[in-house]
Amino acid sequence: DIKMIKIKPNFNLNVIILKMFMFSIKHLLLISKIMLLSILVSCEDNDNQSDFNSSVELKTETIFIEQNVSGVLERRPVIIQTESNINSSKLYSVVFGLHGNGGTNTGFLNRMKRFTDDGEFVGIYPQGIQRSWNLGSEASRADDVQFINLIIEELKKYQNLNMNKVYVIGNSNGSGMANKLGVETNHFKAIAPIVSQLMESMPLKSTTQPISVFQVNGALDPIIPINGGPGPGTHIFLDALQSAKVWANKFNCFEPQIRMIGEDTLYEFKNCDDGKEIRYLRVENGEHNVLNPFLINEIWNFFQRF
Repeated sequence: DIKMIKIKPNFNLNVIILKMFMFSIKHLLLISKIMLLSILVSCEDNDNQSDFNSSVELKTETIFIEQNVSGVLERRPVIIQTESNINSSKLYSVVFGLHGNGGTNTGFLNRMKRFTDDGEFVGIYPQGIQRSWNLGSEASRADDVQFINLIIEELKKYQNLNMNKVYVIGNSNGSGMANKLGVETNHFKAIAPIVSQLMESMPLKSTTQPISVFQVNGALDPIIPINGGPGPGTHIFLDALQSAKVWANKFNCFEPQIRMIGEDTLYEFKNCDDGKEIRYLRVENGEHNVLNPFLINEIWNFFQRF
């Protein structure tokens, strides 16, 4: 005779299997989230970073960016300055140089040549319309923030450029433009406004992202008053130290460390949001022409930290 044997389910075993199943599902979901986050972060970085397979070969040349200015299509020159032999295995940092009012983009060629010849960075030197940058009362009527945006988009096509390491040095009117770019865009890791502080017409915005700033002013500057007040055109400037404090307060920096460098005074606002730093150098006997090779070297050392 065949006897039917009834097997009684093991309740504890079922519970254990169910728990193991739920544990596996939970960790699979966690792993999926981590992988998705990694992909998103990678995509965010790649939005700004050129790769080695970009379509345009990097070399010293002058390119032209088309922009509509007051109803006229302008072809605006931009100098790209590189070392003679591009290292194909390297991604180069990018440093914009913005000339002063009445100047030209060729003025930065010799200033930056030692660094570009050594392959420390690639220099980018745009030309302002009517030799100026439009901050409100200049001869230029161009939208120069848009112009810089167009240049950035063009540079993303180039091989061997690290678009996550982009900086700008501005001199005089170009310094005001550097400040404006720091306020209104997020292209730059750090800016160096030389002999021009923030203006009353250029308040920081709620959208202004943390950025490192190396501001330099000459105490004897006859054009842009270090203590603030009216300057060229209709511009009203903040006190230079107050300008640095505006940046520092915006980014929640610590109180400044102050040290003397000879007769000059250096204010360093550290531990700012996102690891940024605000630096202000008061050149005691400086006038409106303080941008020299030593200072450019100090600025480049500062830039490389960000």
